[in-house]
Order: sequence, then C-alpha cells, then structure tokens
Amino acid sequence: MNLFKVIYTGANQAVELAGQLVQKAIDEKGKDASVSFPNTAYSLPVIYAATGQKITTLAELEGAVGVAKSLINETTHLQDALTAGLGTAVASEIIEALKYVLDDEPYKAPIQGHLSDAQVRSLGVPLVTGDIPGVPVIIGECKDSATAAKIVREYQEKGLLTFLVGKVIDQCLEEGVKMGFDLRVVPLGYDLTAVIHAVSVAIRASLIFGAVAPGDLQAHKEYTKNRVKAFVNVFGDINEILVSAGAAAIELGFPCVLDVPVPEVPTLLLYQPDHEKTVATSLEAREIKIKVTKIDVPVGVASAFEGERIRKGDMHTEFGGNKTKAWELVQMKELNEVEDHKIEVIGPDIDTADKVPYNMPLAVVVDVAGKAMQSDFEPVLERRLHYFMNYTEGVMHIGQRNIAWIRIGKEAFEKGFRLKHIGEVIYAKMKDEFDTVVDKCQVTIYTDADKVAALEQELALPRYKARDERLASLTDESVDVFYSCSLCQSFAPAHVCIVTPERLGLCGAVSWLDAKATKELDPTGAAQPVLKEGLEDEVKGIWASMNEAVESISQGAVSRVSMYSILEDPMTSCGCFECICGIVPEANGVVIVNREFGDPTPTGMTFGELASMTGGGVQTPGFMGHGRHFIASKKFMSAEGGIARIVWMPKELKDDVAERLNATAKDLYDIDNFSDMICDETIATDSESLLEFLQQKGHPALTLDPLM
Repeated sequence: MNLFKVIYTGANQAVELAGQLVQKAIDEKGKDASVSFPNTAYSLPVIYAATGQKITTLAELEGAVGVAKSLINETTHLQDALTAGLGTAVASEIIEALKYVLDDEPYKAPIQGHLSDAQVRSLGVPLVTGDIPGVPVIIGECKDSATAAKIVREYQEKGLLTFLVGKVIDQCLEEGVKMGFDLRVVPLGYDLTAVIHAVSVAIRASLIFGAVAPGDLQAHKEYTKNRVKAFVNVFGDINEILVSAGAAAIELGFPCVLDVPVPEVPTLLLYQPDHEKTVATSLEAREIKIKVTKIDVPVGVASAFEGERIRKGDMHTEFGGNKTKAWELVQMKELNEVEDHKIEVIGPDIDTADKVPYNMPLAVVVDVAGKAMQSDFEPVLERRLHYFMNYTEGVMHIGQRNIAWIRIGKEAFEKGFRLKHIGEVIYAKMKDEFDTVVDKCQVTIYTDADKVAALEQELALPRYKARDERLASLTDESVDVFYSCSLCQSFAPAHVCIVTPERLGLCGAVSWLDAKATKELDPTGAAQPVLKEGLEDEVKGIWASMNEAVESISQGAVSRVSMYSILEDPMTSCGCFECICGIVPEANGVVIVNREFGDPTPTGMTFGELASMTGGGVQTPGFMGHGRHFIASKKFMSAEGGIARIVWMPKELKDDVAERLNATAKDLYDIDNFSDMICDETIATDSESLLEFLQQKGHPALTLDPLM
C-alpha cells in the first residue's frame, strides 16, 4: 500500500464530495441560507479554529471548500500527507453542517451527532480529575457484535468517554450496551463524516479551556496532542477516505489502532489484529494509565455510570424520594472503634420485596478512622457517597444527608446486586480515594423503619446541625489561609482558582474544606495553602500573597487578582464554570446565566458567547465565571455592591438558589423575597423590558452607584 497516495486520494474524494453537496444545497436553499451547528458559539468549530472565520451562510461554506482544497499538497513528505488529512476533516465538517441545513433534526436518539458547548464544558472537570481518563473513537464494524460490545464495555468500565461511528453502533445496541452522553458511550452517526463531531469536541476544548486563538492552527494541534487524551480504533475494511481521516487524527495527536494490516508508524499508526489486546494497545499508545480497583460486586463500578437514570418502569427498589426516610452519614471515630471492612445490613434486604417496585426506608452510616482524619473532612467524604453510589451500574443516587433518593434497577437486582454491595462499593472507593486519611472504614446499612427513624433523630440530625454551625462560622475573615487550586491547569494552563470559605472554586466542586482535605490527601497536589499576607485592599479583596501565588502558578500569565471584584482584576476562568455573570450597564447590574441555558440573555449574548470571552485563564473585567453556590455568598462581587447587583437569571437557576439568596439579602439589606425582584426569561430577555421590570419592582441595583 502506498500510504501517501491513499491519503491524497481520500482527501481529494472528500473535498470533491463536499463541494458537490454545497452546490446542491445552494441550488435548493440559496447562498444566503444560514449554516450552523446547534448550541455552539463557535460556528463550525474545526474551520473556525483553523482559519479564524465563522461560517454563517452557504456562500461562506462554499468558500470553506477552497480552504479544504488548499490543505492538499501532494508531495512525498509525511507532514504534507498528514496536512491533507486535515483537508478531509474540513470536508467532513462541511458535509455534516449541510445535514443541519437540510434537515431540522438530522440525528435522532440514540444517535447524537453534534455535541453542544454545554456538553463540552461539562466534560472539563471529569477530564482534568481523571474521572474521564481518555477518549476512544471507534469507527467501522467489528468482526462480531460480542467483540465490539466487550471492547466498548471495557472502555466504559474504565471510565473513558467513547464515541462510536458506523455499524459498530448497531453491534453495541444488539448486545445491550448502555449508551448516551450521560453514560459516556456516544453514538455519533453511521457516516464516516460523523467522526468530525468527536474532533469538534477536542477542538472546542482548545478554544474553551485553552484559550487558543482562532486561526492559530499549529497551536490548536499542539493543544489537542498534548492535552486531549483521544485515540482512534478502526475495525473492519478501510477505504481511501477513512485512511485520510486517520491521517487527520494523527496530525491532531490521536494514535490510530487498526485490525487490518497497514504500514505502521510507531506510536501513531498501529496494527493490532488481536481484539483481546485492542484496549491495552490503545491505552499504551496514548500513554493512559488507569488504576482500577476490583470490587466484589455483580455489576460494573465506574464513573461512566454516573449519569445513569433508573426510570420507574426499570426500578426494583426505591429509598426516599418523599415516600420513605432515606439518609446517609459519614462520621469520624477512633481507630479502636472501627472494624475495617465490616459491612452490616440491619433490617430486610431488597430480596424480601413482596412487590416491585418496592419502597423501603434506608440509612447508610459510614464510620471512618485514621491518624490524619479530621472532623472537618466528614462532609467532604460524605458528599462522595453520591458519586460512589452513582458509579455503580444499576444504582441511581440523588440528594444528600436526609434528603437522599436512591433507586436500584431490576437488571442490577437480577444480576445479584443486594444492599451489602452498596457497602462494598463505599468501602472500596473510600479506602481508594482517601487512603491518606482513612485507615479503617466500616459501613452499616439500616432498613428497619424504627431504627432508621430513631437514628436520624439521635445521630444524623445533631451531626448535621453541628456541621452547619461550624460551616456558618467559616468566613473569609475567620481563617488565616486560603487555598490555590490548579486542578484545571491540565486543560487551562493560565488558570488558577483561589478558594476561600465564602467562595468555592468556579467549577462548583471545590470548597475551602475540600481544598483543605485535598492538601492532606496529596501534599504536593493541586490544592496549596496561601497565607493571607500583605493586605492591599480590604474591599476588593487584594492580598500581595494571593498575587504572588497566582503569578507563580500561572507562570506569569496572571499577576494580580481581586477576590471580591468583577471590574478590577477578576479571578480567571478555565471554561468548566457552572455559571457566568456579566454586566448590563443600562440596568446598573449583572445577569447570571448557567451553562444549561442556551437562549440569549439581556446582554444580547448566550452563555456560550459570554463564556467565550472569559474562558481559558483570561481576565475579562465585567465578566466572571463562578459556581452556583457562590451566587448567594456575601462576598459575591461585594466590591461593587454584592448580590444587590443581580438583575436577571434563568428561572431554573433563580429557583435553585432562591432560598439561600433570599436569606443573604435579608441579612445584608433587610429585603424580603429578593429573588422575586430578579427578572428571568419568562418576564424579559431584552434590556429595555428588563429595565422596566426592575423599575416596577424597585430593584436596589437602580439606586447604587453606576457600574460604568
């Protein structure tokens, strides 16, 4: 096989097909017809990243065909062949974009097609924490369905995010593989060109988290190679276009492993005919090392199952959900009070159900002990119970404390899953993740209704109350140390969070106590203490020590940060933030929008458009990424007047934070039901109507000093 000739032939075929389809679309729709993928601020991301041009019409898409052609320079140099592969990638994006021009819904469930910006952003935290250690892209048709399903399930059980393209989708469906974005097995489409939707995820990671400039193709290639742990598995017969697409993958830094003979390129293009070794070969090629703790349970346990939902028709047993009591507690004990790996179920198990679905009370008490354990770590460990249970295939967990809601599916029950297995998962994960502070762990599960009710009053509620009082006493002023968090630097090199008692990390996942615990767990890791020294401005929250820390950790990219201002040196944002706030000068306040809300805000911009200005570790005065919980903090942009500046939020977000926000407003301003004074999309989405609503409500932002 003349590999170069095959690549060039495939690239030319792909570009020619793209040109023909564009012309066909122009004939049908006209040159001014709009072109876009849904729910993205980056137009056609691959073309945008490569050229800096946002494609918006068919006329512009026609010009993009010329861009694809320009990437094909037929020589005998490897780099030219790989660049020609990028021509195939551009052609594929053109072809896929045309599907959205010609059809309002080109992909129907379970096929995904294009992934939204919100979905890409939601991957940020699990990618940097290693919950998603890699991204396989599987193309083609395996030798049989069972082999295909075995490989995909192995990736799923290791927590990887797997994309499927081609007949392998039907093979996995035939074998009952659980699919969907939330389950980290995503069928993109049957046509080879659908692979561009996986490439788009990697490219948007570069744009969103890396703040790589549109048009700087070389920088984008370096980012995807070094920071996006993707690779390709190709099964079955290959053709010229597929080989050319493989060249594009290699150029982006993604190794390709095939089960048919090809001229190998060490570490980049590999022949592996033994499907028993496909996964190992692929992980080794991408230098992905996965630590897997074998847990003695009859179902899979992996972060890939975190998004699984157990519907009522698929449910065997339910705990909580306003039907029974369900609560959970992690409590610190002395070493001599804990019997390591003791798991006990007190009360009936789920196999005693006299009907299905069956409702039962539940209490899960986890006793931990260790020489380095601290009572402050209890809530940190307790919040992990939510993840541990959701990592369990066939188990759904929602809520926390005494508002827990848990479901166990029929399929898990039929495989032999029982309540003791919840204890096994909790024990194994607790010892695995918190081994530096947890020397011993025992789990007691209660289903006896009288004991569940009595222990809630005697044990759980007093413990929750004591913690709440402790947390309430934790203010920025009450501690002498904040924590830096550089967890997201693997994706956003210039970003640094400073986490305080009253300000969580902008991802919403790292509190001051979390950072404190993380430091104990990994003394040289992502969370490091920063002493509050050299106060420069108390109102804006500027300390010399914080400036020195962010300058050092960001390697000079950021030299100053104010903790309480969004107008002067606001904290940087990585891209995985839950919310973003931005000023609306005419309303003298700010809007806050969460990433799940896709419509325009009164600023005239969507979440994605607002976020595109602030992600990747840059400072953008007037705009700031943050977590949901921070909205109700007394320190929220307190330098500019605090929460009194909040004038608009999506209704779902407003309802979610209303109780805490109202309590803060009452405490700070003696305002009752402040959330009722905040506009949402059901009332107004333009600045003029927003201002009219604020005037009717007498919103306090209108009486504050001008923001600008």
